[in-house]
Amino acid sequence: MLAILRPYIALYKHYFWQILLGLLLSILTLFASIFLLSLSGWFLASTAVVGVAGLYTFNYMLPAAGVRGAAIMRTTARYLERLVDHDTTFKILAYLRTLAFRKILPLSSYQLAQYQRADLLNRFIVDIDALDHLYLKLFSPIVTALIIIVMLFAGLSTINLPIALIITIILTVTLLAIPIIFYQAGKQLGVTLAQQQNEYRLQLINYLQGQAELTLFNAQHRYRIKLDELEANWLHNQQRQSTLMALSSAVILLIVGFLTLLVLWLITQYTLSPIVALFVFVCLANAEILTPIPGAFIFLGQVLTSATRTTEVFNQTPDIKFVTQGQMIDLASAKLQFKQINFSYPKQPFSVLSNFSLTVQNGEHIGLIGKTGCGKSTLLSLINRTWEPNSGNIYFNDVSIKQLDERTLRQAIAVVPQIITIFSDSLRQNLLIGNQQATDQQLIEVLHQVGLDKLLTTQIGLDLLLGQGGRQLSGGEIRRIGIARALLHNSPLIVMDEPTESLDQQTEQQIIALIKQSCQGKTLIMATHRLTNNPLFDRIISL
Repeated sequence: MLAILRPYIALYKHYFWQILLGLLLSILTLFASIFLLSLSGWFLASTAVVGVAGLYTFNYMLPAAGVRGAAIMRTTARYLERLVDHDTTFKILAYLRTLAFRKILPLSSYQLAQYQRADLLNRFIVDIDALDHLYLKLFSPIVTALIIIVMLFAGLSTINLPIALIITIILTVTLLAIPIIFYQAGKQLGVTLAQQQNEYRLQLINYLQGQAELTLFNAQHRYRIKLDELEANWLHNQQRQSTLMALSSAVILLIVGFLTLLVLWLITQYTLSPIVALFVFVCLANAEILTPIPGAFIFLGQVLTSATRTTEVFNQTPDIKFVTQGQMIDLASAKLQFKQINFSYPKQPFSVLSNFSLTVQNGEHIGLIGKTGCGKSTLLSLINRTWEPNSGNIYFNDVSIKQLDERTLRQAIAVVPQIITIFSDSLRQNLLIGNQQATDQQLIEVLHQVGLDKLLTTQIGLDLLLGQGGRQLSGGEIRRIGIARALLHNSPLIVMDEPTESLDQQTEQQIIALIKQSCQGKTLIMATHRLTNNPLFDRIISL
């Protein structure tokens, strides 16, 4: 268990002072709560004992002020503790998500193909979210409870050492034994819930994305029944977990009740003064210390499963590795050479490319044509090292691309994929993907260049929100944004994969003319299914 959680616990050192402040506030909150309850009990008992006769001799003001002060301290400390603890937890979760993205980003297409997109999303959101239990519901309550128990012993031992020792022993044994018991009781249930939650989300996303296919093959009802059964089992196990949580609370209340009765019986053997009320209310206040503990361990099995799934992502080693210090190349020109390239996809019996050789001169425009599956997109993927050839090599300006560091290779190539991704953000942010250092003036100029100046006619200009997937844009406008990004990237080599796919003939002619005009002086390699009347290409390569 510790081996699985150690990498995540190690993250706490980066937030040591925030965690320490959160613990101090949590200790202060519990101390104020116990002090408030015990002082109130002692105060009421004392006033009852002294009665009216002690009206002029008993100090009412000091205990009353102590009660008010403890109440204010408890409320304030609780608010600040929640503020600090949740801020710390959110920072840790944000760091984990950023780290997960950094680990996934360098993975090859083959490695990413092992995960469904819904599964990766589940690991990013649900599994990493589950790790907040480590600090908020496990680490903080246990450390706080141990310190409070020590403080209780130190305070109560000055009044009655034997009773203080008994209270300390029972609380310590409870704190150590109850978590183990409820961890074992909820371990398998937590694992099952984590698996069911992941499976349900995968099935639900598949169900929503596959509505057209399910309707076409009359399988929607059958798939929905399967989804409902999975949801029912998931809810049933959640109910079992809730029952276990309720049982843990009942056990804690039973232990606290037993401790209260025991202390009440023992303390009356020593005295019948208001001190009895103080000890009784101290025991009752221990419910606030112990109640969160077993619940955290009930969820621990679920947390461990999520941690294991997250660690699987973190431990992935990229198949394609870039050199740290690559060779320097001239980024003012782009000559590309393919020498004896052989490539086949993993676990596939046939080769996509066999002994493929080609030289593309600087400034040359090459069109790749051929039937679906002949290797056009594959060839483009080999250029930017999304895939690696089984044998052979690719040279950029007479330097093997394997000898270039990733930054240099990315700077040398601008890719316009078949599917242009538009994020739910402003026009400016969608264009800055091509060049983060581009000024607003450069963005405006490139929009005019690709014929999207009409998007600037609104009052907000570059702040125009494009919506999820560019829902406000036509297919041709989305292609133009992809070309605009490539132009902003300002690389000597531009690679395009089916830039006119699914466009009508008029829009296709406009895009081709735009590409011809924009790519003058640059090396262009384009995969396409069809040729147009525009003399865009210097050479046509048929695969």
